[in-house]
Amino acid sequence: MFTNRPAKNPRTRPLGEYDPLVEAQTMEGSGEITADAYMIRDRVQRKLLAEADGEVDITQTPQMRQMIEALFNRVLAEENLLYTRAVRTRLLDWVTADILGFGPLEPMLNDSSITEVMVNGHEDVYIERAGKVEKTRVVFENEAHLVRIIDRIVAPLGRRVDESSPMVDARLPNGYRVNVIIPPLSLNGPMLTIRKFAQTPYTAQDLVANGTMTPALVSFLKACVEARVNLVISGGTGSGKTTLLNVVSAFIPANERIITIEDIAELQMKQEHVARLEKRPPNVEGKGEVTIRQLVINALRMRPDRIIVGEARGGEALDMLQAMNTGHDGSMTTIHSNSPRDTLRRIETMVLMAGLELPLRAIREQVSSAIELVVHMERLRDGTRRVVQVAEVQGMEGDTILMQDLFVFEQTGIQNGRVMGTLRATGLRPRFAEKFAANSIELPAGIFEAGMTL
Repeated sequence: MFTNRPAKNPRTRPLGEYDPLVEAQTMEGSGEITADAYMIRDRVQRKLLAEADGEVDITQTPQMRQMIEALFNRVLAEENLLYTRAVRTRLLDWVTADILGFGPLEPMLNDSSITEVMVNGHEDVYIERAGKVEKTRVVFENEAHLVRIIDRIVAPLGRRVDESSPMVDARLPNGYRVNVIIPPLSLNGPMLTIRKFAQTPYTAQDLVANGTMTPALVSFLKACVEARVNLVISGGTGSGKTTLLNVVSAFIPANERIITIEDIAELQMKQEHVARLEKRPPNVEGKGEVTIRQLVINALRMRPDRIIVGEARGGEALDMLQAMNTGHDGSMTTIHSNSPRDTLRRIETMVLMAGLELPLRAIREQVSSAIELVVHMERLRDGTRRVVQVAEVQGMEGDTILMQDLFVFEQTGIQNGRVMGTLRATGLRPRFAEKFAANSIELPAGIFEAGMTL
């Protein structure tokens, strides 16, 4: 674990033996940040503020890096500190990251294998890698150090975190999603969660390669999008819903006008004719909020061919259903749920959140006539994300919405810690299959045959 304890006589050791900053930002590393490293950083920072008359513009990164390096060399000379070139470079990188960047988080944000960073107070930092959560050896110097890094993250976004606004949900310029919550709401001290998204969007081939989908399922979903089937992608937190929505939306023809509506903009559309909308939180006075529901209503006035809601969470579900039922076929959204059936129940609940006193049967009729397909994802016990169920919404029978499974993942066992299994067809054909013929869309032969392995 990194500690802030004094080093043992560092200046009396031969050149290269003492490393004040052992590179240990993740579980693979080990070591400590010593008092000398913090002393060097503080000296450099004070000199930087003095030479810049207290006005440090961290946006001028190249110039600032040059100044920091010059001051860093001066501090080492003044303190008579001698290090090997490798140690010196590593220490300079750490000092620069702590002054200009995100401090101890910088290496993790630059590591493409890490998909999520979770800070539970200044001494507990976790990461998600390959679908599994692991604790790192990273700690912040103290709580004030963590607060300073949090402020550095949210301030350029026009946001602030304090007692009057103890929660922030925002998006970094590179698309990463940031959530911050501080005391008194957080009992662990300041907490920070950063969800990273691939800078290069995943393709269908990528999801086939990592086992999320199969080639036959890709063909089926591509046919559904081209045939303008209304679909919902469901699953738990971190199951890959947004990633799959990105991939599926890439099948929308380039000549269609797409309106995307998101809480925090995460979708990476490949088409040219895309209008992106993002909700606005209230300001510090609690005014100026623009909700997802307001954006959905506004999108209907923007002549959309398709509406894509990044995630439906509340009353906007009613407006989304009405859009699907009024000529905007082929629209899509994602929903947190445990199964396709649970997805429909959640939609019913969200429609009730719209504040309209609609009978439950009327809501279910809206749901059953609007949504045609539910694609359900799960993050399995080995950390992999897979499509485990594809179900069709068939309509109403009495007061019940009818559903039928088209494809279901069958687990066959666990081998070397990895979940083994296949996605199989149930033998049932979707009622909307006639749309494929109407649009001259061909599917792989026998894709719906019972037991067919996709």
